[in-house]
Amino acid sequence: MNKFFELVFLTFFLTFASNPVFAVEDVVKNNETKLQETEIILPEDTKLPEHDVNKDGVIDDKDVIVDETEENFFMFKLLDAPIEHDENSLFGKINKALKAEVTRTDYSNYLLKDILTLDLHKGPVDRIQFYGKYRGNMSFNFYESDLDSEYDITALELGMMGQMNPKYKSDFKLQLKFTPTSERSFIQNLISDAYIVNKAIPNHQIFVGNSRNQVGVEGGMSTTYVPFVVRSQISRTFGNTRALGVKVNGKYSLIDYTFAVNSSDRFFREFFPGTEFTGWVNLKPLGLTGGKYGKLVMGGGINTGKNHHDYTVGGAYIGYNYKKFMINAEYSTADGYNGKNFSTNKADGFYTTVGYKITPKLQLVGRYDQFDPNRDVSNDLRREYSAGLNYFIIGQGMRILLNYVYCDNQNKQDSHRLILGTQILL
Repeated sequence: MNKFFELVFLTFFLTFASNPVFAVEDVVKNNETKLQETEIILPEDTKLPEHDVNKDGVIDDKDVIVDETEENFFMFKLLDAPIEHDENSLFGKINKALKAEVTRTDYSNYLLKDILTLDLHKGPVDRIQFYGKYRGNMSFNFYESDLDSEYDITALELGMMGQMNPKYKSDFKLQLKFTPTSERSFIQNLISDAYIVNKAIPNHQIFVGNSRNQVGVEGGMSTTYVPFVVRSQISRTFGNTRALGVKVNGKYSLIDYTFAVNSSDRFFREFFPGTEFTGWVNLKPLGLTGGKYGKLVMGGGINTGKNHHDYTVGGAYIGYNYKKFMINAEYSTADGYNGKNFSTNKADGFYTTVGYKITPKLQLVGRYDQFDPNRDVSNDLRREYSAGLNYFIIGQGMRILLNYVYCDNQNKQDSHRLILGTQILL
C-alpha cells in the first residue's frame, strides 16, 4: 500500500506542477512577499507554430483508434515576475516542457525531447533522440468474499531513435525493456524494438529487424495509445508481440497496408522455429475529404505460420472518428495462435469501444469485450464491461488512467476491478 500512496502523491504533484493555470510565485522584495499572477489568453483564431510530430514517420506509432483532431497548439501561462531561466538551459527546457498545453493525443510527445536529442549533422547519423517510458497501475480486485490489490509496472523502457544521414533515407530505433516478468529471462525480455527502416520508396517504409507485429489493430498498436489500462482480450491474447524479419508499410490517402515475413519466434526463445506471414489492409473511404466528415477506417488481415505447430489468426476492424467522438469494433478468430504464449486452441472474440473528449484533456471511454478461449469447450465465455477516464496532463507525455472493469465469466468467479494507471514519456 505504501507504493499506492507514493503513486497518488506523485500523480497529484505532477498534475499541479505541470498545469500552471493557477501558478503563483512568491516575489520577495523589500522584505515583503507579494503574490503576482497574470493570465495571457490568446484569441481562438490565433495560429501558433505546429509541434514537431516527426512527420517522417518512424518515431511515433499512430493508429486509427486515437483522436487525430487538428487542434495543435501550445498555451503558456506567464507570470509578471517569472523565475528567469535561459530557454536553452536545462532548467529552461524542463520548465517549457511542463508548461506546454498539448491538446493533441495522436502522437508521442516526449517531455524531455529537447534535452535528450542530439543533432550530429556529420557521419552516418544525423540525429539521435534518447527517451524513456514508464507505465504502471494500481489495481483493486473485488471478488464475492475477497479483496486483492497489487501494483504492476506494465512498461519500463529506455531507448534511442534517430535519423541517418539524408543520403541513406533511413531511420533506426533501439528500445530496451526492463519491465519485471516471471515468464521470461532478463535477456529474452530485454530487446523490444531493434530495427532500421528505409524510406527510399515514396509512401513506403521497409523495416528490417525486430519490430511490432500487426496482428489486429489494437493488437498491433503501441501501448502509448491504448485507451484503457489493459488491452482487449483478443489483442492481449493474439497480438501485442514483436517479430524478427522484414516488414513493408504503405500509406496513401485511401488505403494503408502492412505485409511482413518473420521468424515465428517470440522473445528470442528459439533461433528459428518456423516462418510466419502477417498482412493487414485498411481502406479509408473518407480519405480525400480532409476530415470534414470524420475519418472512417475498414480493415482486415491475417497472421499465419508455424511454430512447431500451424496457427492462423484472421480479423476484421471498423472505426470512425469525428471531432471529439470515436467508435470502433474489431473481431478476431484463431485456429491456433502465436501471441505472448503459443496455443493450438480454436478461439475467437470481439470488442467495441466508444469514446468522447469532454475537454481537450479529459476523455470518457467505454468498452464491451467478449472472448471464447476454446470453441471446442462450452460455457467458457469471458465478458468484460469497462468504463474509464483518460486525463491527458501533457498529451500522451503525461497521462492518468482510471478504469472500472466488471468481469463476467461463465466457468469461474466473477470479479470487479478498479485500476489507476500512470503514463510518463520522457
